[in-house]
Amino acid sequence: MDAVKAIQYYTNRIVTDVTGMKVLLLDRETTPIISIVSTQSYLLSKETYLVDKIENTERDKMRHLKCICFVRPTEASIQALVDELRAPKYGDYYIYFSNILKKSMIEALAENDEYEVVREVQELYADFYAATPSLFHIGLEPSVHPLFAEAHSWNQGALARTVQGLGALLLSLRKRPNIRYERNSTMAQKLGQELEYLMNHESSLFAQKPGDSQAQLFILDRKNDPVTPLLTQWTYHALLHDLIGVANGRVDLSNVPGIRPELKEVMISQDQDTFFKQSQYLNFGDLGASIKEYVESYQSKTQSHHQIESISDMKRFVEAYPEFRKLSGNVTKHVTLVGELSRIVAERSLLSVSELEQSLACNEQHNSDLKALRALVADPKIAAENKVRCVALYALRYERLQNNATDELKRLLTSSGVDADQVGMVDVVLRYGGAHERQSDIFQNENLFSRGRNMFKGLQGVENVYTQHTPALAEMLDQMIRGKQGLHWQERLPNLDPKARPPLLGNENGIQNQDIVVFVVGGVTLEEEAAVARLNAKYGAQNVRLLLGSTSIHNSASFLTDLSTTFFP
Repeated sequence: MDAVKAIQYYTNRIVTDVTGMKVLLLDRETTPIISIVSTQSYLLSKETYLVDKIENTERDKMRHLKCICFVRPTEASIQALVDELRAPKYGDYYIYFSNILKKSMIEALAENDEYEVVREVQELYADFYAATPSLFHIGLEPSVHPLFAEAHSWNQGALARTVQGLGALLLSLRKRPNIRYERNSTMAQKLGQELEYLMNHESSLFAQKPGDSQAQLFILDRKNDPVTPLLTQWTYHALLHDLIGVANGRVDLSNVPGIRPELKEVMISQDQDTFFKQSQYLNFGDLGASIKEYVESYQSKTQSHHQIESISDMKRFVEAYPEFRKLSGNVTKHVTLVGELSRIVAERSLLSVSELEQSLACNEQHNSDLKALRALVADPKIAAENKVRCVALYALRYERLQNNATDELKRLLTSSGVDADQVGMVDVVLRYGGAHERQSDIFQNENLFSRGRNMFKGLQGVENVYTQHTPALAEMLDQMIRGKQGLHWQERLPNLDPKARPPLLGNENGIQNQDIVVFVVGGVTLEEEAAVARLNAKYGAQNVRLLLGSTSIHNSASFLTDLSTTFFP
């Protein structure tokens, strides 16, 4: 149940099965699928001397080289292959597709292979993006595949791409799972139905073998927890994605003041970067101590006696030693990243913003929340988008409170200079994930019993005021695995096939010896990925393996962008 290893397995196959000097041609979508999990040096070690795009028609003829093509089975890629075969630039062609092929596509290739250069055509199942071992996504971008057609319904192109990607993930893991979906989500149910149809139609590919572990697929809907993607996330990986942006393992630093040319774009990868693997789940406070220790370990090798007390001290030390910079590019990369995060956190007053976010997400204290929120909205140092997020969180938590001040806060946003479209996002969030849409009482404030539980929860000591919040998804999985509230989860997550007899979620012994894929329609956050990674570590002894997937990976900005066009008033 490791998404990265699943893609690496196929990458290794295509570059080792074909021996000798070769070229690797990729299309627009398979390029990032491969680049996230592999490196140029690895490909070179397998005699892959050139990697190029199949859409590039300016490539030189090199008939002495073999050519591996790894593309998605789309009309555009098939046409590019047809054009290539009509005027082949290489001696032999080995064609691999990232998903199930249609018969008509094979026929098109055969009809146009006039020079008989095609040696092999194979289906592989690497049609998803492996962000981390415990997280994959389909890569839906609003500009290419908008998620929604209208309200809570699928755009057909997005649905088809999601079924293809999720089907490929299951085939790569050799799983045919029982499907459960959130009862109140027509989108989750529709995805389950389409996936079940695919598994039945391709039954030979999805056939279970004797001894295979039990597998379940839980299809959830983002609307049931709109809170998590609105919060500032404080672990290293999540903070990078939230404040700078991470796209397919790449961090764009080109807009950072005074950045050196070699650091304008950097890669982060668990597989290729030991420090990142060790630090990606550290919160921001612990990260500072970790990066200081990392620098000091290298500083000792240069026999420098510079005093290092802060991020700026680290940056000065790195700049002072050009030879050190060459030897330890990875240290330089992380010092630069952490330095930029520190600058943004201070510049945007994110500590004070996050403290209020966490209070709104975790505690029921209307008067003090409202007072703090009025002050934050009036503060000119706070960015408009952060003001809007906090008001949206307030609107979600106190939606059913008779004397809530949501309208007043929207007027305050307008008077403080926030754009009307941004102010409108408060209503957008309510329309998407308000109490009338949600299946669960995520704030524990909808009845007397849950209010009492929430008050008791608020009395407990917390390790960090900025990380009080636990994603609803993580709480659900933890309770399921421990066998808590099983009947509740069975009602909330019914089987797609009512005749199916999968393991009950109400077993008092909890879940054991199962593989569970949790797929969220509407995007997941890296806070949720970190929570799933911790659950995997916690329950490994029970032989429970969790894998999180989604249509996309969200930070607060991308989440609101996804909603803006469909749910706008």
